[in-house]
Amino acid sequence: MKKLVVLTGAGISAESGISTFRDSGGLWEQYRIEDVATPEAWEKNPQLVLEFYNQRRKQLLECKPNEAHLILAELEKWFEVYIITQNVDDLHERAGSKNVLHLHGELKKARSTVDPNLIYEIDGWELKWGDKCEKGSQLRPHIVWFGEPVPKMAEAIAITEKADIFVIIGTSLVVYPAASLIYFVPQTTPIYLIDPADFNLPNKNITHIKEKATKGCKILKNLILDQADKEI
Repeated sequence: MKKLVVLTGAGISAESGISTFRDSGGLWEQYRIEDVATPEAWEKNPQLVLEFYNQRRKQLLECKPNEAHLILAELEKWFEVYIITQNVDDLHERAGSKNVLHLHGELKKARSTVDPNLIYEIDGWELKWGDKCEKGSQLRPHIVWFGEPVPKMAEAIAITEKADIFVIIGTSLVVYPAASLIYFVPQTTPIYLIDPADFNLPNKNITHIKEKATKGCKILKNLILDQADKEI
């Protein structure tokens, strides 16, 4: 089967009700990124950071995968699908996608502050000050904060370099290093971009579907299945 690699961002989860950075009235508008999503914020006020991610986790429990998530899972019938997501929610997994790589961490997990290899599922939505790992160190959100390295980037590049079809959904392509993945797509590989916004795109073989994720994924499914039929 052909390898279908999909890079997703906040736009695919927005239609499930999850706030993006730019949402008016969303969770992010109530906080400065510098106060809740950096290593310095954790050092300065860890309880504020914990509370912020508790709120996001509580919100996630009320959200469900939307049709875009479900279509990507369905495409596993015809393709070897790999999801590389900038999102920290678990909506891809809940939709049924089997191969999901989280570049920026996972909201429903916590990790040790002394050993990053000690990662735990969070029971419910609350992570508290005083919750510790087996080595006795405070647990922090399992999130890649601004200013921290992205440990899974090399794995994402390796997957991208083998893509037969590459799809970008709901990301502004301004958050690095994730945005650089487009430059690792093989030159002969078709690229589909699903986003209602206008983009200054590199001179590549890109089809821009100017729709939100749910409608755009319906169009994508028809396009790539029609193309697959023609190649048989």
